[in-house]
This record gives sequence, C-alpha cells and structure tokens, in this order.
Amino acid sequence: MAGTNPGNAGVHRWQSHTDAAAAATACAEHLGTRIAAVLETQELCHVALPGGRTPAACLAHLAKQSLPWERVHWYLGDERCLPVGDAERNDNMIEQHLWRVIDAPESNRHPIPAELGAERAADSYTGLIDALDRLDIVLLGMGEDGHTASLFPDNPALEDKRAAVPVHHAPKPPGERVSLGINTLQAATERVVLTTGTGKRDAIEQVRAGVALPINCIGPLLWFTDKAAVE
Repeated sequence: MAGTNPGNAGVHRWQSHTDAAAAATACAEHLGTRIAAVLETQELCHVALPGGRTPAACLAHLAKQSLPWERVHWYLGDERCLPVGDAERNDNMIEQHLWRVIDAPESNRHPIPAELGAERAADSYTGLIDALDRLDIVLLGMGEDGHTASLFPDNPALEDKRAAVPVHHAPKPPGERVSLGINTLQAATERVVLTTGTGKRDAIEQVRAGVALPINCIGPLLWFTDKAAVE
C-alpha cells in the first residue's frame, strides 16, 4: 500500500513513556479503565488482543487488575496457521500471561481456529465477529514495516472486506495466517497501539507523516510507545 493518508496523522493520540516496561504498564492501566467504563453501560465487553512478544508484559499487568472478568470476552487480532498448542501461536502467549491468570470461564475466550487453515479459519471467525455489533476495544501492535495484526503492506488481505480474512504469503513466517479484516478494526469503538523499541522508529515517523501503512489506514489510534521508538 502506497501513498499518504494525512487525515489520520493529525488525529492520533500519543503517550511516550520512559521505557518499554513503563509503556506496557500505562497501556494495561488504560485498558483496565476502559473495560470498566464499557461495563458501566453494557453487560459484556468485547476485546481483541495482539500476539507477539511486546504485549506480554501489558497483559500480565492487566491480569492483576480487579475487574469483573466473567463479563469480558476475548478475541484475537490475528493468528498463525500452526497446530493448537504450538509455542509460536498468539493464543499461547495470551493464555500464559492473561487467560490462565484471571478468573473467567473458558467460554469467554475466542481463539482463531487457524489450525484449520487460513481459508476455513477465516470463514469460521467471520461468523463469530459478524454476530457482534462491534468490538469495544482492539489492542494492536505494529511491525517494523507498519503492518498490524497480520495485515501487511501490499498484501491482498488488506482489500478483503470480510470480518476476518485469510492471509497468504505473509512476508514473515509462517506465510499462512488469519487476521481481523480492516473493516473490523475500523469499526471498533476504541483502537489502542502498543509498540516499543528503536526498530519501530522509522515506521512511526511514516505514520506521523501520513504514509498509508496498514496501521495508518484504520482510523484514529491511541499510541503507547517508549522514548526509544519516538526519539
């Protein structure tokens, strides 16, 4: 995806913290506050989470908070097409740092059945997401190329309008994945990004310049970063 998207660049909100640990803690505290606020006005809160290594500390801190966890339902922003239980699956990280810690029924967890393959899993997850009005909160990460979830630059999945989309030929392994679609991310009530480290600096500069990276095509975002990523 090329070109610029200056409309989003000016409406992002930014929080820069001393280091990655401080950014993760601040992000977790924000998520806890927002979940509590949603539950003041509706019975359930629907939250989508990212995979990868960066969110682990954030989720561990979130799990320590005292919230009515039985009223929160969890979804994944994306998943890798690997066998259930594989250490590289995103749901494995979320299970370790959040799901097994909080007191909530297993039925509140909605992993992507990526072991079925990208096409079948995307069809299944689309049915699940379509049954919702919208996601209340989406927590996202960002790669050094500006991708988010498994929506990579110039990948056909960016143009797929379904709620969840198959991703083929991803530029980093595994090549087969499933991701929430761009329309689903755009429709979420609140979108939060946690990204840290010097490796993200170039992408953040492009985001601020309005370059139409996948992360910059979702709408206004609240960013939690460390100083290494923005200075």
